[in-house]
Amino acid sequence: MTTAIKTLEKMRSKAIEGGGKERLQKQHDKGKLSARERLDILLDPNSFTELDMFVKHRSSDFGMNEQKILTDGVITGYGEIEGRKVMVFSQDFTVFGGSLSEAFAEKICKIMDMALKSGVPIIGLNDSGGARIQEGVVSLGGYADIFLRNTLASGVVPQISAILGPCAGGAVYSPAITDFVFMAKETSHMFVTGPSVVKTVTHEEVSMEELGGADTHASKSGVAHFACENEVEALQKIRTLLSYLPSNNLDNPPVIDNVDDANRQNEELDTLIPENSNKPYDMHKVINIIVDGDSFFEVHADYARNIIVGFARLGGHSVGIVANQPAHLAGVLDIDSSVKGARFVRFCDAFNIPIITFEDVPGFLPGTEQEWQGIIRNGAKLLYAFAEATVPKLTVITRKAYGGAYDVMSSKHIRGDFNFAWPSAEIAVMGPKGAVEIIFKSAISKSENPEKETDKLMADYREKFANPYVAAERGYIDDVIKPHETRWRLINGLELLSSKVDKNPKKKHGNIPL
Repeated sequence: MTTAIKTLEKMRSKAIEGGGKERLQKQHDKGKLSARERLDILLDPNSFTELDMFVKHRSSDFGMNEQKILTDGVITGYGEIEGRKVMVFSQDFTVFGGSLSEAFAEKICKIMDMALKSGVPIIGLNDSGGARIQEGVVSLGGYADIFLRNTLASGVVPQISAILGPCAGGAVYSPAITDFVFMAKETSHMFVTGPSVVKTVTHEEVSMEELGGADTHASKSGVAHFACENEVEALQKIRTLLSYLPSNNLDNPPVIDNVDDANRQNEELDTLIPENSNKPYDMHKVINIIVDGDSFFEVHADYARNIIVGFARLGGHSVGIVANQPAHLAGVLDIDSSVKGARFVRFCDAFNIPIITFEDVPGFLPGTEQEWQGIIRNGAKLLYAFAEATVPKLTVITRKAYGGAYDVMSSKHIRGDFNFAWPSAEIAVMGPKGAVEIIFKSAISKSENPEKETDKLMADYREKFANPYVAAERGYIDDVIKPHETRWRLINGLELLSSKVDKNPKKKHGNIPL
């Protein structure tokens, strides 16, 4: 027995070595951590249990029968984050460049199946050269097996991807299906085809960083939700993100002991909205004053900045925040912001996270580019997401709520539970200037002083329509509140809605306008 145990220990030591010290040093020289070092940072100390350590590939072509390494390039298992179980895989670039083989894929599929059975999140740390060429179509089949499980797990358990090295070709589609994508600046890249192929096909000269770096995907494509300074920051932010999320779609989000007074009032909110409705202000300030102290965790911060999404806590409870940002493009809704908001709303709804909406929106962005690129279809995605959501939904209109955008932003008409407005709210079909120029076009053109007449008519319109009271008379607004009352009104509303039950008609699934 002693001999057998020594053999086991020797094999374990061999597996932990991965591709060996020389390849590990090359990984470090690139500013990258090893697959196991990443797990040490991500997970609680001494909580990782490894599975399938002794797996090897089964390929014999191209001399592969003489190159067999334990783990076969991916470390799989489970551990804990803040005491809560998670399933993890960490691709090891020191073993065959982290390339995916049949056995490699089977290891990932096994832990994904286990995550679904046990109802725990799946976290994938990606650092791979792509499909293992020596295995041909078998490796491609392995990717498809993973894609299927990503799809089946979607909306059942949270799925988080960290891109910590190359991720190209078919390998990008698994992270793309997952809920959140983290990237590390300078060391991680994602693209369907690399710079050399791009140059051959389109004759464009582009670097790896420009084509598929963290900043590119966090600000231009929206593929990445977080662009982190380095791997350590990415792994720590994953831990933070999970603190807001339930383990699965049948659980409620975690609740923490709240040290921030639920009845706290900050009168700074009463003077935050400029008197001139065309002047911007930063909606981040509104959010940070109202939610529990230092709890706002923004998602997609660098992409479509005219809308803000992220997680926060109110009274110790996790909530999803969706807010128009008047400091960027006046908070207008366009294609990118609509898709960004819709994706976030659907995630919150899938995982029982109440949605708080802060609204200051002048409408949808006009222009040929928006129309030709499909603002109608894409704007409808945000409408669909809010209308479909059955979680508690609370809306606060801080200033503008114009046109169809008023309907879209979690209005009472699409099952908003509590809809509040500040006294500064303007709820109308369009802004005063545009409205009077249409309604009183003839009168203005005949006036001796068209500018003065326009100003007078705008004042009349604003008094009659550009305020919250017409909507409140109809019951479309549940209450007009003082801004400094917002925090306790939201917490109070969430307490009532904690037992909310709402259902959609029985169906296989809807047909969101993709």
